[in-house]
Amino acid sequence: MSNTSKGAVFLLAGLAAGVTLGLLFAPGKGRENREKISSSLQNLGEALVDTAVVQFDTLLNLTDKLVTQFKAQTDPYATMHDDIENAII
Repeated sequence: MSNTSKGAVFLLAGLAAGVTLGLLFAPGKGRENREKISSSLQNLGEALVDTAVVQFDTLLNLTDKLVTQFKAQTDPYATMHDDIENAII
């Protein structure tokens, strides 16, 4: 995980913790506060899932590039085959 994505995760976690603590100590009915906390946690969960999806896509792209490079190094004709295949398609 890169420093940027770690920072984003920590930022979201800190934001959620701050909102939760703010709501717990804010005047208001318990039910309203619980609903606000639930909504905040749900939004945090959705943000974390979105971040995980982006990270997974990045990992897949990186893996694809590594496999392509490895294939090119082990079989010099592999890239030529791919180029011919792409030209035909």
